[in-house]
Amino acid sequence: MNTDRTVPAPAGYVQPEIDVPALTGTLDGPYAGIRDLVRANLVTYASILEEAEELSVDAYRERVRDIVVAMARTGQTGMGFPKEYGGGGDVGASIAAFETLALGDLSVLVKVGVQFGLFGGAILHLGTERHHDAHLPDLVAGRLMGCFAMTETGHGSNVQALGTVARYDAAAREFVITTEGDQARKDYIGNAARHGQLAVVFAQLEVGGTAEGVHAFVVPIRAGGKPAPGVSIEDDGRKMGLNGVDNGRLRFDDVRVPREALLNRFADVTPEGVYESAIDNPDRRFFTMLGTLVQGRVSVGGAGVNAAKVALAVAVKYALRRRQFAAGSDGEEQLLLDYGLHQRRLLPLVARTYALHFAQDVVRAQLHDVFSGPEGDPQERRRLESRAAGTKALGTWHATRVIQECREACGGAGYLAVNRFAALKADSDIFTTFEGDNHVLLQLVAKGLLTDYASEFEDLDQLGMVRHVTGLAVETVIEKTSVHKLLERVRDLLPGGDEWDQEAGLLDSEYHLAMLRHREEHLLAGVARRLKAGVDRKRDPGAVFSEVQDHVIAVARAHVERLVLEAFVERTRAVPEGGNKVALGLLCDLFALSTIEADRAWFMEHGRLTVQRSKAITREVNDLCRKIRPLAGDLVDAWGIPDALLRAPDLVGGP
Repeated sequence: MNTDRTVPAPAGYVQPEIDVPALTGTLDGPYAGIRDLVRANLVTYASILEEAEELSVDAYRERVRDIVVAMARTGQTGMGFPKEYGGGGDVGASIAAFETLALGDLSVLVKVGVQFGLFGGAILHLGTERHHDAHLPDLVAGRLMGCFAMTETGHGSNVQALGTVARYDAAAREFVITTEGDQARKDYIGNAARHGQLAVVFAQLEVGGTAEGVHAFVVPIRAGGKPAPGVSIEDDGRKMGLNGVDNGRLRFDDVRVPREALLNRFADVTPEGVYESAIDNPDRRFFTMLGTLVQGRVSVGGAGVNAAKVALAVAVKYALRRRQFAAGSDGEEQLLLDYGLHQRRLLPLVARTYALHFAQDVVRAQLHDVFSGPEGDPQERRRLESRAAGTKALGTWHATRVIQECREACGGAGYLAVNRFAALKADSDIFTTFEGDNHVLLQLVAKGLLTDYASEFEDLDQLGMVRHVTGLAVETVIEKTSVHKLLERVRDLLPGGDEWDQEAGLLDSEYHLAMLRHREEHLLAGVARRLKAGVDRKRDPGAVFSEVQDHVIAVARAHVERLVLEAFVERTRAVPEGGNKVALGLLCDLFALSTIEADRAWFMEHGRLTVQRSKAITREVNDLCRKIRPLAGDLVDAWGIPDALLRAPDLVGGP
């Protein structure tokens, strides 16, 4: 790779030396072994990247299925299942393996997610021993393919309102699954159109004429390769991307399944038709059930970050080879990455990718701890669900932004399919609505903040949240957020009161953290005031919430960005002294200051930035980009993306 620079680093700056293998080890963490296994498997099947452009949809689907089954034989896809069923018994490793799959063909990634994450995860976490014994050995080995049939044509995020019904027939000791109209049709269901044999079907349970809420059932959808009796299957057809995944629609016309088909970890029905559950509150029962499936959001968030890595690796490597326009009197054309604007376009995105990687490490570790031990603190689960929702939203939005920016940064070459951006863009776009629409997920994050993870959290819908918050003294919310203490802390970090040096403290991580904490907590107190004021005026709580939704989303984004920065700062501090620590420190500073810069209007409106200080931050961001410029190639190499997966021969090949 040609990394010669034509633009000097800032005066007095000593460029650190990066130990790329050691930095890869820092990024891979305790799961380096499973990540290397996945990388090796992806290289073995790297031809799928080319085949995806040439095969028919049917052939592409079959090829993806074959690869998924072959990967299952290596053990990489079963890491999260118990060892007694052929798995690896390591939840964290299963997430790490899935994230790494995003370096390759994303249809393979999603097929794995549907089969082992959604279908397998539902049976593992919602079922009991009878379901595990019956299905997990074949499922883990890839011999049994299945679906996760939750989403309906008329109901996506609002799972509690699903229209499919499961009525218990006590005389026959069977459940009767019925699609109640077109809006209750199961839609966009992965593995349904071609390969699925069983489906975990979410339906409204009725026992003795009493509605008991949404529950999950194992339902055969094919017999002998054809739709099972009473099951109608349609193909969703070509999609914007991910055409190696066979998404389809399912209808159920009085399909009968035995009583044992109910996934009964949290509730059961006796043979005589008596409904039983250890969780009395139906809302709490519902949210407990969905909470066990949180690993899907953790997985998709990590996959988004890794897809962004592929795009950035290609764009940065191209910018270190491609020359454009003469910059000096010698007439030699200048490397793209030596242009300040090109640095500005790519390097803050590299920094944010590192930040999100370390934030993903935190949520993955939390998931592993929650699901590997005994039943833990419900509040810990709520915190995990909130953090998973927020990290997934920011990670997948980041992927969408990065892929587009990198495509543009590669000019016309980026538009060629061989250079991966076409597939990355088409296949990853759905990530922003996979496992929950990102805006809905951020509302979940805000709900958790506003209720302070109270014990009532799982019982609150949006209107319940409004009523809960308006029942609090706003002063209590302000005291909990300690806004005034944060203001004092920020002021303390800026010596000299209003006359301090505009450049002072800009590279202090405590200053960065204080700024993001202040923004989050000021926004939180403000939305609490608005909710309370609206209800105090006797206005409809739903209308009040609708009016403050933009504020709610702003609170959630601010909260998650603060968590991301905290994760980055903590991980950087833990790295041994040396060039890698210096490089991560530069990236951490760039992430923090570019985040503040992007929201400078808010900070200026609320008295946290003067015009002069804002300009100083911009100068510092530019300076950090110049410092990181000679490290850029090593920084993307440390992600450990095999050359066979980058493809892009015209963009990343030798000089």
